[in-house]
Amino acid sequence: MNKNITTLYKIAQKETRKIIGLMSGTSLDGLDIALCEISGAGENTAVQILEFETINYTEDIKTEIRKVFAKKTIDFQHFALLNEWIGLLHANMVNDCLQKWNIPAHEVDLIASHGQTVLHAPKFLHQQEKFPNATLQIGDGDHIAVKTRIITLSDFRQKHVAAGGEGAPLAVYGDYLLFSKKGENRIMLNMGGIANFTYLPASLNASDVFVTDTGTANTLIDIYTKHYFPEKSYDKDAEIAQKGAVNPEILTELKNDSFFQKSFPKTIGQELFNFEFVQKALSKTNLENISAPDLLATLTRLSAETIAEAIQFVVKNSSNELEDFKIYMSGGGTNNPLLIKSLKELLPFEFFKSDDLGILSDAKEAVLFAILANETVAGGDYNFGTNKGIPSVTMGKISFPD
Repeated sequence: MNKNITTLYKIAQKETRKIIGLMSGTSLDGLDIALCEISGAGENTAVQILEFETINYTEDIKTEIRKVFAKKTIDFQHFALLNEWIGLLHANMVNDCLQKWNIPAHEVDLIASHGQTVLHAPKFLHQQEKFPNATLQIGDGDHIAVKTRIITLSDFRQKHVAAGGEGAPLAVYGDYLLFSKKGENRIMLNMGGIANFTYLPASLNASDVFVTDTGTANTLIDIYTKHYFPEKSYDKDAEIAQKGAVNPEILTELKNDSFFQKSFPKTIGQELFNFEFVQKALSKTNLENISAPDLLATLTRLSAETIAEAIQFVVKNSSNELEDFKIYMSGGGTNNPLLIKSLKELLPFEFFKSDDLGILSDAKEAVLFAILANETVAGGDYNFGTNKGIPSVTMGKISFPD
């Protein structure tokens, strides 16, 4: 038997596994690195975060990614080079963290690398009949495995697409395994560049689990903050937006986009929610000269209303009372006080952070990919029934160090 297969078999037999989860989202902020100790699998999964760090992307890294990010026409050579480069970049970041944490690589069983999304194209968006749903993440797993000397699982979203999904949101799998609680209906709301949530029923019935993207969370706010204030990458603490007023005419025009009328569940990315998306609305309303505070206030309200309306859809289609639901938040949007204030106005639920469930909100997505890797190596079968967008599959391609 190949020595790498033998090693993988031994890892699968362990009572606990040390797995590093890597996550870099569409906001291009940087790489989240979570060293997790995971015991069990399936519904018996338990996780402890041993170390966590976010390595910010430099402006140079962001510039190189933006050359291909969410674009239909690109320099193909640059794209090929970038795939290898991001893999090496992430590997070096992992090595630096391990050195900082004084943890030798041989003590880590696996790396679970989400990669850097550069295109998300569900069929409803690309509208080309002969082609299926598509999504693409770069940062080659073989480069990570060779550079770190750690078995690496990567490219998780492709199996989801192959099994009939849109490649997102994948948080549902880890959400269900880690956070389901009998007797409590939970909404696990993640607000990164794009907002998504998982509904976890109090019954613990996997076939009743629901997951969807809702639309933009931070993406448009970040894009226009940088547009108006090039020295800023985001509206910290909503300082600018809180000085403005929501423009109802622009808000209505933005919400008129067909994406918001599309039935749930659905997924999306910056392929739709980009600079041009807002510019079209400003042009149609003849409000191109709106002030920065007013536009950012309006974009923040857009995020809040579309998130709330999606959650209300799930609530109305369940047999539960409103007070039976609790919302657990994660992602960068949890640090936006205006967004949170608006959500609390729109939704009569109790709000918490995933921190209250023992998982740092900033680390949650990286942890959930570590869970996916754990399931691929050591998990069994679980059945989400015929739920659209939640195929019952294991995910991730395996790369060996040699």
